Amino acid sequence: MRKRFRVSPGASDQPFARSAGLGVLKHLLLLPLMFASAIALATPDGGRPNIVFLLADDLGYTDIAPYGAEVNTPSLSALAERGIRFTNYHTAANCAPARAMLLTGVNNHLAGVPNIPEMLAPEQRRHPNYQGVLGSNVVTVATLLESAGYNTYMAGKWHLGSAPDKRPSRRGFKRTFALMDSGADNWEQRPYLPIYRAANWFADGERTSLPEDFYSSEFLVNRAIEFIDSNLSDGKPFFAYLPFQAVHIPVQAPQDFIDRYMGVYDEGWDALRESRRQRAIEIGLVPASAGMKRMASTQDWASLTAERKRYEAKRMAVYAGMIEAMDYHIGRLIEYLKTQGVYDNTVFIFTSDNGAEASGPIDPLSFASRRASSNLGYHSDIERLGLKGSYNSISPSFASAAASPLSYYKFYAGEGGLRVPLIVSGLPIVASPALTNAFVWATDITPTILSIAGVERPGSRFGGRPVLPMSGRDLSPLIRGEADHVYSDEDAVGYELTGHVAFFQGEYKLVRNRPPGGDGEWHVYNIASDPGEVIDLKDSEPARFQQMVSGYEQFARDNGVMPLPQGYTQSGQILSNFLAASLRLDIVVMLLTLLVLLPFVVAHRLKKSSD
Repeated sequence: MRKRFRVSPGASDQPFARSAGLGVLKHLLLLPLMFASAIALATPDGGRPNIVFLLADDLGYTDIAPYGAEVNTPSLSALAERGIRFTNYHTAANCAPARAMLLTGVNNHLAGVPNIPEMLAPEQRRHPNYQGVLGSNVVTVATLLESAGYNTYMAGKWHLGSAPDKRPSRRGFKRTFALMDSGADNWEQRPYLPIYRAANWFADGERTSLPEDFYSSEFLVNRAIEFIDSNLSDGKPFFAYLPFQAVHIPVQAPQDFIDRYMGVYDEGWDALRESRRQRAIEIGLVPASAGMKRMASTQDWASLTAERKRYEAKRMAVYAGMIEAMDYHIGRLIEYLKTQGVYDNTVFIFTSDNGAEASGPIDPLSFASRRASSNLGYHSDIERLGLKGSYNSISPSFASAAASPLSYYKFYAGEGGLRVPLIVSGLPIVASPALTNAFVWATDITPTILSIAGVERPGSRFGGRPVLPMSGRDLSPLIRGEADHVYSDEDAVGYELTGHVAFFQGEYKLVRNRPPGGDGEWHVYNIASDPGEVIDLKDSEPARFQQMVSGYEQFARDNGVMPLPQGYTQSGQILSNFLAASLRLDIVVMLLTLLVLLPFVVAHRLKKSSD
């Protein structure tokens, strides 16, 4: 008889096995020796596997231990040790576009999500594919799996549309507990920006409230366990999607997790960026020759006062604590699956929606920064930083370290904004872990999940309506060890976000980053040998450069990429949209919005002038 499992309010305080060792896996398939480090896409008993898709929010390339971090993540390390790590996986530079591609296998511009709605200009919204919500012209992986007999569950951040027909409960998920907004507080039901009247959480499609003892990572894992447990005896496989709030702003964590990193970051961001680069080389994530350039937005650590250094180190300690807390609760989910006897029949996919977030105030001790927090009803006191009631974030300086040794971060098309961890783990494998340097793109996740589940891609119609074909590739040949790439040197993948552009072809990348962080110019890099984007090949390889510019222009036409309105900037459009929304609210909220956003605009202007 299957052991029943109940989630208690204090479940996160109960001990569980956190060993990173593999142990003895039951029912190993006899794999050919040539596939010694690969995952076999078949279950021990020949049945269809369960699939758990774990999505972090704003996690940098080297923010977890399997990718070189000093952060303790034993659960993810254990998954990496019985799976495959992708060193060259790329996603969108911000959240909703990434989620659209991850869940549909279709380019985000075609799927209706070229950007988050908070950054779309009114001129852009005139175009049907510039709505910032998931279009009806695509079908989600959850819908396809549910139609094929899977139980489908979601617990976490959605941000792909909050209208009744856009909620996850109408996009293939049987049970849901979802945050509709771009983010929210991790300790209580409150918005993190004044544009939202409340933190909009929905359970199975209906507005709901959070419990008093809420902490985001713990609560989301509890809901996932509850959903899985409710139908585990029906004999159907399950697909569980857990898009965490960690480590999106506000960056918050329980005190005991924060305490583990006090003192760890006292040497500053340059020391951390270099130490992570060295570990990335040792692990094999980047070549030994990989260079690293210092971002103009990185401050001089040595010039800071002792008080500033102490505060900055604490900001990063909270960030690291939030990552470890997420890992801890992932471990609880894994332990639950083991107790129910379904762990060996479960595939895990872990990644991040984009690179590290760098929009935290440059000087957190300034009057403007403290005023911004207090106007939101938060404090920013160092002793209580990260706890309930505090508002915390990391600055561009530590965000660069989180993406080490890559350049840039979230919202930019540099490698630090687009290249993030990807781990695929589960099913019988031998002890040796695998690592692949093959280029992989966000649209590849849904086709891979369908392949694992033995479900066909949809045709030109599904559910009585036309749908777009998936452009993503099935990664199964990489996972099985049958191929060393799924994209040839001639295949190309394009990307655009507010004029920031990336165009990948073979080992090469064409990139343009607009001000204030970028120079607005085209550059070409070999990201296989130069992932830090240090050596520009535009002048030395002019034919390649021209061919790639033409390739991007074709991509833009094929995918409906629209030109930016005159004078468009990301921060300026957010401010404009916030003010426009505030005008529809009462005058008090409008003034509050101005007070909160003014320090960020000032910081943006200072950053622009320094660049």
